[in-house]
Amino acid sequence: MHTRFVPALALLGAATLALAQTPDVFKGHTAAVNAVAFDPDGKVLATAGSDDTVKLWDFAKAKVLHSLEGHKKPVYSLAFSKDGKYLASGSQDTTIRLWNPKDGKFIREIKGHTDTVECVAFSPDGKILASCGVGKDKSVRLWNPDDGKEIKKLGDHKDSVYWVAFSPDGKLLATCGKDATIKIWDVNDKKELKTLEVIAGKDDKGKEIKSKDAIMRVIFTADNKQLISGGDDKVLRVWDVATGQEVKKIPPPDMKKSQWIYGLALSKDGKKVAVAGYGGNLYVFDLESGKDVFKLEQKGHITRSVIFTPDETGLVSAWEKGADPKKDKEGIAKVTKITTK
Repeated sequence: MHTRFVPALALLGAATLALAQTPDVFKGHTAAVNAVAFDPDGKVLATAGSDDTVKLWDFAKAKVLHSLEGHKKPVYSLAFSKDGKYLASGSQDTTIRLWNPKDGKFIREIKGHTDTVECVAFSPDGKILASCGVGKDKSVRLWNPDDGKEIKKLGDHKDSVYWVAFSPDGKLLATCGKDATIKIWDVNDKKELKTLEVIAGKDDKGKEIKSKDAIMRVIFTADNKQLISGGDDKVLRVWDVATGQEVKKIPPPDMKKSQWIYGLALSKDGKKVAVAGYGGNLYVFDLESGKDVFKLEQKGHITRSVIFTPDETGLVSAWEKGADPKKDKEGIAKVTKITTK
C-alpha cells in the first residue's frame, strides 16, 4: 500500500566509539514511525509517527526532548532547514506544520493541500519549502516558510506524488510518484523542465514499453548532475539531469530477496547511497562501481525512511513496528551499524 584536522584512523575510531555508545532503538511512538531526520548539528533526531506526533530525541541518549502535538492524523514526512530555524512536518490531515527545533514550539500551520502531505523539503538556503500530495491531491507546491504563504503550485503528476528533493545548488526540484515518472522543475522560473520515464523493454515491433512501477524516492547527487531513483521495481537507477536519460542501473544483490525501495540517502561525500526496502532490507551501495558495500537482508519490518548517522558509521531507519513485528505494535527508529566488507 502506498499512501539526510585529525588523522583519519583517529576519526574512524572516534566515530565507531560514538555509535557504539548510542542506543540502537528509539522507542516512544505508540504507532508506526514513518520518517526520520537529523537536525543540522546531528545531535537531535526527529521522528514522525502514525500516532499523529513528531518527537525530538537527544540522539546520543535516545531520550525524548520534546513531543510535538497538533496534527490530527498520521505524520508522514519531516525536514529541517539547514540553518536550523525550522522543522517542517507533513501529515495525512492535509497540513504542514512548522516547529522551532530548539524548544519544540509550534510556529505556524500551512494549508493548501487537499489530501495527505506525503513529503516536505527545504531549499538549501531555507527560503523555500516544497511539498507534494497523494490520493486526490497530486500536486507539487512551493511555500514561503516565513509567512506560510504559497509561492506557487508548480503542477501535478497524473497520480500520487511521493517525494520532493532539491538539487544541492537549489536551482532544481525533482519529484516522483505513482505515475511511474520523475519530473524536474526549474525553481527560479517555477516551471517543469522535463519528465523522466523508466523504459521496461520493447514489444515485438521494437516499440519501447514504459514501466508502470511507482517511483517512490528520488535524490540528487552532490554535483547536481545526476538523479538517483528507486521504487516498486526494486532497482536503483541513475539519471543524467541534463539529458533526462538513464545512465546506470544498480540491481539488488539478490532479486529473490529484493523489496520495494522506500528509503534513499546519500553520504556526505556523495560516493555512497543507502537504501531501505519496504520489508526491512538495508543496503549501502558504492555509486561508482554499483557494488554493495553493506547489506542486511530481513523480512517483516515495514520501513519507509532511512538516513545515515551523522558520523556515517550507521543507518537510522523508520520501522512500522518493533523488533518482533508479531508482538511489538509500537513503531521504532532503529540504528544499524554499517559493517563494510
